[in-house]
Amino acid sequence: DRSRAQDRSRSRSRARDRSRSRSRSRGRDRSRSRGRDISRSRGRNRSRSRGRNRSRSRERDRSRGRDRSRSRERDRDWRRGRPASSPADKEPVAVDEPPAKKKKEEVDPILTRTGGAYIPPAKLRLMQQQITDKTSLAYQRLSWEALRKSINGLINKVNVSNIVNIIQELLQENIVRGRGLLARSVLQAQAASPIFTHVYSAVVAIINSKFPQIGELILKRLILSFRRSYRRNLKQQCLTASKFVAHLINQNVAHEVLCLEMLTLLLERPTDDSVEVAIAFLKECGLKLTEVSPRGINAIFERLRNILHESAIDKRVQYMIEVMFAIRKDGFKDHPVIPDGLDLVDEDDQFTHMLPLDDEYNTEDILNVFKMDPNFLENEEKYKTIKRGENVHKQHTATVQSAVTSFTKELCNMILDCCAQQRTYEKFFGLLAGRFCLLKKEYMESFEGIFAEQYDTIHRLETNKLRNVARLFAHLLYTDSVPWSVLECIRMSEETTTSSSRIFVKILFQELCAYMGLPKLNQRLKDTTLQPFFEGLFPRDNPRNTRFAINFFTSIGLGGLT
Repeated sequence: DRSRAQDRSRSRSRARDRSRSRSRSRGRDRSRSRGRDISRSRGRNRSRSRGRNRSRSRERDRSRGRDRSRSRERDRDWRRGRPASSPADKEPVAVDEPPAKKKKEEVDPILTRTGGAYIPPAKLRLMQQQITDKTSLAYQRLSWEALRKSINGLINKVNVSNIVNIIQELLQENIVRGRGLLARSVLQAQAASPIFTHVYSAVVAIINSKFPQIGELILKRLILSFRRSYRRNLKQQCLTASKFVAHLINQNVAHEVLCLEMLTLLLERPTDDSVEVAIAFLKECGLKLTEVSPRGINAIFERLRNILHESAIDKRVQYMIEVMFAIRKDGFKDHPVIPDGLDLVDEDDQFTHMLPLDDEYNTEDILNVFKMDPNFLENEEKYKTIKRGENVHKQHTATVQSAVTSFTKELCNMILDCCAQQRTYEKFFGLLAGRFCLLKKEYMESFEGIFAEQYDTIHRLETNKLRNVARLFAHLLYTDSVPWSVLECIRMSEETTTSSSRIFVKILFQELCAYMGLPKLNQRLKDTTLQPFFEGLFPRDNPRNTRFAINFFTSIGLGGLT
């Protein structure tokens, strides 16, 4: 009984504990929900008060704005001499209407000093078309902006593959008027991308061949840039400027004396930086100096050897000098004078500027900025005339090239006919024919075929024409413009020759003997590699033909050949 009573008391205590814990948790939940409700109501009250404060501040701002506008109007009326109107006379202003913003005056971007903000090309062209007065300041400013953008765009696009097309487009622009822009654009592009220096130097070389004053302006600015960088110890600027000068020397725009002066200046008081710049400069133009001034480059390398042994320079620079000697020993094979595809100016068209390093130069910086030209239309017409002349020259060149490509044999026949028509032989035609043969293999092959045709039909020519033709071919054989294998068509026998063909052979060999001399001519005719082609000249198959050949060459005074 006692155990049962204990169990009952335990179960009752457990039930009481459970009910107490439940009541406590319910109380906690109620207090939490009350706290949440209180915080929410407080937040709503705060947001309402904030909204009321904001609306009050807005109303205050609006009233202040209205007061300010009324005071401004009263001041304006007082200045004009009218009585100030009372606020009651004014029409009521809507509260919600914002104050009118004052319009900002628009400034014409064309009339600003720097050209203003960016103007799209289409809009720029439209603005140009809308201006009727071509001599006005606005039109000249627009054309200047278009010229600047065009030059910058073309210079930034140029590379080895498109340089010819870029130059043609560049010459369509008035680069005489924009020569300052062109010089600045080229120098900035080269300084930003020294790896393309050979391309920019080729561009300058082509422009210099047509407008030497532009090439001179670029070179002057480059020399002054190098001198300024050297005085300020700016190694990177010295490297880029000297590299550009080196490539302009390779392109024969600048004289090699400028190169020797720069190297002498850099190595006069050697420092680590100056020696490094000198070596980088020498790598680019060393091969050109070796060709045109071997004594000068020997003196430079002797100075480098003395610096290597005597001066206290950094180890790295010493290694650079040793590498430079190794490059010279290899013949500058990795540093050609002009890279492939950039030798675009004929030697006759090149214009070399002799500009010393120490002279005072005017860089004409005023050409970089716009300046109104009173003779604008006249100068534009002058450049158009120059451009038309250049286009006509290009058309003639293209016509000649296409004619030469399509009618190679006809051209060779024309040269031969012109030579034959002369009263006496003109050496000019022999030189012209020889030049064409050395220029292209197709011309040489055409003259080979013409020789055989002329020999077969030689009986149709008059004696004077025959003489001129024979002397022309003698010149071509002497200069090796045509191979000696063409003589295989000649067969010396009584049956295979005519009086005309014998006269032709006589004049041909007498002229060759006059050019070469009998010993050299005899040596050439006895050349073992050419014997198969001379079997008809000196036949050995038949004694009768052999006697005929010997008697023929003896009668014309060339018996020593037999």
